[in-house]
Amino acid sequence: MKVIFRKTSLLLLGALMSISAAQAQKSPLDMDRFIDALMKKMTVEEKIGQLNLPVTGDITTGQAKSSDVATKIEKGMVGGLFNLKGVDRILEVQKLAVEKSRLGIPLLFGMDVIHGYETIFPIPLGLSCTWDMAAIQRSARIAAIEASADGISWTFSPMVDISRDPRWGRVSEGSGEDPFLGGAIAQAMVYGYQGANQEEQLRRNDEIMACVKHFALYGAGEAGRDYNTVDMSHNRMFNEYMYPYEAAVEAGVGSVMASFNEVDGIPATGNKWLMTDLLRDKWGFQGFVVTDFTGISEMIEHGVGDLQTVSALALNAGVDMDMVSEGFVGTLMKSIKEGKVRMATLNTACRRILEAKYKLGLFDNPYKYCDVNRPKRDIFTKEHRDEARKIAAGSFVLLKNDASVLPLKKQGTVAVIGPLGNSRSNMPGTWSVAARLNDYPSLYEGLKEMMAGKVNITYAKGSNLIGDAAYEERATMFGRSLNRDNRTDKELLDEALKVAAGADVIVAALGESSEMSGESSSRTELGLPDVQHTLLEALLKTGKPVVLTLFTGRPLTLNWEQEHVPAILNVWFGGSEAAYAIGDVLFGDVNPSGKLTMTFPKNVGQIPLFYNHKNTGRPLAEGKWFEKFRSNYLDVDNEPLYPFGYGLSYTTFQYSDIALSMPTLGKDGSVTAVVTVTNTGKHDGAEVVQLYIRDLVGSITRPVRELKGFNKIFLRAGESKTVFFKITRDLLRFYDYELNYVAEPGDFDIMIGGSSQAVKTARLTLK
Repeated sequence: MKVIFRKTSLLLLGALMSISAAQAQKSPLDMDRFIDALMKKMTVEEKIGQLNLPVTGDITTGQAKSSDVATKIEKGMVGGLFNLKGVDRILEVQKLAVEKSRLGIPLLFGMDVIHGYETIFPIPLGLSCTWDMAAIQRSARIAAIEASADGISWTFSPMVDISRDPRWGRVSEGSGEDPFLGGAIAQAMVYGYQGANQEEQLRRNDEIMACVKHFALYGAGEAGRDYNTVDMSHNRMFNEYMYPYEAAVEAGVGSVMASFNEVDGIPATGNKWLMTDLLRDKWGFQGFVVTDFTGISEMIEHGVGDLQTVSALALNAGVDMDMVSEGFVGTLMKSIKEGKVRMATLNTACRRILEAKYKLGLFDNPYKYCDVNRPKRDIFTKEHRDEARKIAAGSFVLLKNDASVLPLKKQGTVAVIGPLGNSRSNMPGTWSVAARLNDYPSLYEGLKEMMAGKVNITYAKGSNLIGDAAYEERATMFGRSLNRDNRTDKELLDEALKVAAGADVIVAALGESSEMSGESSSRTELGLPDVQHTLLEALLKTGKPVVLTLFTGRPLTLNWEQEHVPAILNVWFGGSEAAYAIGDVLFGDVNPSGKLTMTFPKNVGQIPLFYNHKNTGRPLAEGKWFEKFRSNYLDVDNEPLYPFGYGLSYTTFQYSDIALSMPTLGKDGSVTAVVTVTNTGKHDGAEVVQLYIRDLVGSITRPVRELKGFNKIFLRAGESKTVFFKITRDLLRFYDYELNYVAEPGDFDIMIGGSSQAVKTARLTLK
């Protein structure tokens, strides 16, 4: 009877307000009434409990009731849980909350669904290289379908931190160095997770709440070291880093995650200017803010107070939910009694969590995401895997292809050689926590399956990941071992050369392991590891055509490789279907169309190196290497190895001159920039047409170019298409010295081409 009463109490609550839960979903006023009535019933302890997000540990089905977290749930001291996998487990735990706690408030269940659930898509940096917003949105849509089928209602994605430093391992999780592209991707991901129609978001049981992260500036840590200090002017923040977060808010993102770093000397988790003044008051964010893992307790190490002090600091700043630290449940009652936290502040945070649950429909149906029949139907389906394969192939970037080594002929013998050539677990890439690591083929296995009866595929490991065994252990965590071979380097190399001798073409599977980039995977050296480089040199000496199939989660320094290897295909970490996608591109069934979203430096000493930099007062002349008393280096030129937006194809594209619909832009009008692109090669292919604009004179210094538009088009061999870009005053705006968002009259260079080094230029005047 007790359980029945509690279930019914919420229904009666709705009846008293003369609404149904379904109706409540459609009206903010009804939501307010419902939550007002519920909060009147809540104790202070229960309100604090809604702000608590502990990690579950490994709860197996049938053991939830006896777990440590069960007692807290029954007492109403938990608002949500994360990284509990399996709909059966989640159903069991949700029943504890709904049927055993006093008020029966359902839990949120979150997970790091970063680039897919069990069907894994390319790492986010790879996804961004598709420049295909529809494809990126589909990847998030499929991830939402699969995660929701397994009980998940909330994902800690998208990660939209701009970074210009590839030493930082978490560039693998972001969308590169450009805020305009990053903003477009942020919105595509939010729409994929939550639903494309903002008025209807989160109504369906296959839509989940997104969480944009890490707010803010996490990708700008000093020295490329994770969790490190960030220090920059507000002008730079707003012009170069903030837009993707704001774009996610504009798309209706339900939650925001605080970053680990400090901003203006105050840790983001306790930064009121960031969480309230900017996020809520200026941008109008209506959802809730959650810390990152132990973000509150980590402020103690930052040196801003003890656990009680930093917990109060976070709540007063505008943080609503505490992930893991248990600072809120442990100290807020004391802080309220001592007047360090106002009851109104606690009520506001509690309300935001309840509103999220309401918008997800959990008060209407706490088991909305607990259909035990859905996993078999909706997870890891052929349809989803086919889509992942297609998207992965579109993310690969062809960096070099001398003498048309690629595509490979479907004949003869192809040797797959390298430590990344026969590893299933490293194919998905970092932050693929739900991946079915043994259900995805390795590159060797995938090619062998695809080419059965056509091409003889052979394999040799050739080398370990890196000479240093301890380093390899650090780089192959979380079940991503490469099973280090105890044979000597010479024995491994000799075996590889023997296999290579019998091959017509060598596919060298080299680069990083999946955990060599990602969180807490910063590197100071970005070249191929020692033993891999030795292997590659030896393979080239055979005289056989070598295709470097590069696995990486970040830009690498590849000067030697660019000079000596005939073909280089950057495959990032392509996800669960990566092996098949790589085969599609290597053998010409798919023409590579990916374009870089991060600049590849020539060496680490150039970092940070990014396309939208500013001029100095002593710029180096174009085409020059060194000139005394100019801004340059003694030992290397200023240019990148591969620029932002770069990527080759099996075909070639030619751009016409730019035609502007008019040479001047008025106050409220628009100008159309037109260019015709022709496929001048023998293969059908896709091209990313990129629009860059330079503001020639400003009240503050302006970048040498900024991405302001892009369009991915498909052209048959010999086909031409005309591409149109609409340029408005809004496209020319920036934050001036006083942080006013302005478009200043004057001249602008309009540049269109296939990379950030676009050569077609026209002049536009803003009146």
